[in-house]
Amino acid sequence: MQAVSILLSQLAERLGCRIVGDSTVSIAGVAGMEQAGSDQLTFLANPKYAHKVKDTRAGAILVAEPIPALPIPQLISTNPYLDFARALASFYQPPRPKAGIHPTASVADSAHIGENASIGAFAVVGENVVIGENAVLHPHVVIYDGAQIGDDFLAHSHAVVREFCRVGNRVTLQNSVVVGGDGFGFAKRADGTHEKIVQSGVTIIEDDVEIQSLTSVDRATVGETRVRRGAKIDSLVQVGHACVVGEDDIICAQTGLAGSTILGKGVLLAGQVGVSGHLTIHDGAIVYAQSGIGHDVPAGGVVSGSPAFDAREWLRAITAFQKLPDMLRRMRQLEKHSPHD
Repeated sequence: MQAVSILLSQLAERLGCRIVGDSTVSIAGVAGMEQAGSDQLTFLANPKYAHKVKDTRAGAILVAEPIPALPIPQLISTNPYLDFARALASFYQPPRPKAGIHPTASVADSAHIGENASIGAFAVVGENVVIGENAVLHPHVVIYDGAQIGDDFLAHSHAVVREFCRVGNRVTLQNSVVVGGDGFGFAKRADGTHEKIVQSGVTIIEDDVEIQSLTSVDRATVGETRVRRGAKIDSLVQVGHACVVGEDDIICAQTGLAGSTILGKGVLLAGQVGVSGHLTIHDGAIVYAQSGIGHDVPAGGVVSGSPAFDAREWLRAITAFQKLPDMLRRMRQLEKHSPHD
């Protein structure tokens, strides 16, 4: 990767930030506060880490408010973390393969591939597939028959889009994502064996969605599974059949949504959350890590625990839980010494 240096004044103009200090400092990259060197930009987004600023060796820092007596230049930002991410993009972009179809790729004659697409080695594009402009399919990506995909699609190696599924614009699938795999549906026979229920629905991924590695978004038994615009889904997540993931939702790693779960807009599910299905987590709700959801969560609710309930009550309960052995011992002592009836 070729190093690129720009003046702090240029970077400030790109980010729309105000400079406090020397604007002629040359910046060649970005890094965390403890790792940054004299030619790198760092940031302070959480005030609880403010005490570390005095020890940083960074060339400049992004902050929300000016810090008095700080010897390095400061970029004053309304959102230092966001602007740190934007600055990072100024110094590093992943390499894009050249446009064209690799000779070992298999692309059906009936497929329609938009301009400036790059289809890598051993990728497979099935019959009647439609893919928009500027797509990148890395090696071993598979697009099943009848899938429809928008512009600026990026699929990393071993990602799969199954038959008849629909994917919007600017969607990124990281390695080994499966869009539209069969939902888990079986009917039990009288003798205890199982009849597979055909999964005849589709999965729809709207615009500006990113799905991280080894995540599965199942197709519906009937109807659709849908991930709405702007949602971000972490690695090792299971989205069951007929679920709806809302706009701008964040779903963290190792979370599982059972079938027909509905997530509203702006929902945050921390890691290892389990949702029992056929319920709704309403707009803006937050679910703490390792929670088990067995009922609807109201809009703006913050829940934790398994079974989950209000997070403030959960914090009180978990504090009391640690004291239960001592409380039980004391109760037994009182019973032992109490007069008998």
